[in-house]
Amino acid sequence: MRLLRLETAGFRNLVPGGLDFPARGVVLTGLNGQGKTNLLEAVSYPVLFRSFRGASDAELVRFEAPGFRVGVAFHDGGRERAAEAAFRVEGRRKRLSVDGADVPRLVDAVGAWLAVAFQPADVALASGPALLRRQYLDRVLALSDRGYLAALSRYRAALAQRNAALRQDRRALAEAFDSPLATSGSRLVSARLAWTAMVGDLFGTELAGLGEAGAITLEYAGAAELADASAWTAALARAADADRARRATTLGPHRDDLVLRLDGRVLRDYGSTGQQRSAAIVLRLVELVTLERARGTSPTLLLDDVFAELDAERQRRLAARLLTDGGGQVLVTAPRTDELPRGLDLPAWNVWGGEVRTA
Repeated sequence: MRLLRLETAGFRNLVPGGLDFPARGVVLTGLNGQGKTNLLEAVSYPVLFRSFRGASDAELVRFEAPGFRVGVAFHDGGRERAAEAAFRVEGRRKRLSVDGADVPRLVDAVGAWLAVAFQPADVALASGPALLRRQYLDRVLALSDRGYLAALSRYRAALAQRNAALRQDRRALAEAFDSPLATSGSRLVSARLAWTAMVGDLFGTELAGLGEAGAITLEYAGAAELADASAWTAALARAADADRARRATTLGPHRDDLVLRLDGRVLRDYGSTGQQRSAAIVLRLVELVTLERARGTSPTLLLDDVFAELDAERQRRLAARLLTDGGGQVLVTAPRTDELPRGLDLPAWNVWGGEVRTA
């Protein structure tokens, strides 16, 4: 899978228009605040139809514009496809389309276009709270398995209703949501456990490839028995007092974590900033490989200022990894080309005031 063309109007500070992308990708240079990250954000938007920076749709609208439109044309499995979103501030209406046809439900549009994005804030995947790693897990598994996405939607709905009943101290009503919670929750835990076991060696190999020494491991921190729906009844009964005290559901995949360890120690607590940054980059590479295996196609890789704060050797190793075996399509940002490692042989475009200069 590779990006052929991006078209935007009213999106952030980007000048309205279209861009055709080389098959191998590009380097986007320019000073901070000129629109490099905005361009990557636009490319990524039609994956999940939301900002990879956590911004609301209204925040993506160019100043004084009535809304925005962003669309991608891409090559997928021997054919050209398209995905597009149009948002209007008035009424906060959003229209989605895939291959030229309107798609009323978000769940049916998600993942038609695939891109994996690294941004500097992703260091928090290794150094930050469990919530961010759960979101990472949900993104990877939802894009690689539509069954997981459906189960995630059902789980969130059941959890919200159960928690609302607990807040109202309506125990019988809360228990009415135990069954759908168990059915969907067991699907999530099972998939997360299987994924963690599958990519554990890959995570370590990729980190070693960037020059990290020591034993690197991934482990899923949660109640593994909840992968079996029949185990939920007893588990929820044991947690009943805590649930009532906190007025919220205190067990389940919404409470679990993905733990990264270096030589047996939790990387979040004991890893250096450089080690945490490397681990975050590798989590995105693992995401890329997961989607390649599940979907039979290589997503476009978007890397925002990824080489900053990496030493020269790690930069060299990462550049070699990106271009190995012919690689997939890569879009990389940097303030200047001389800040990039040698060997990253991609055409360079410049971004200034939201305008992309391709020559």
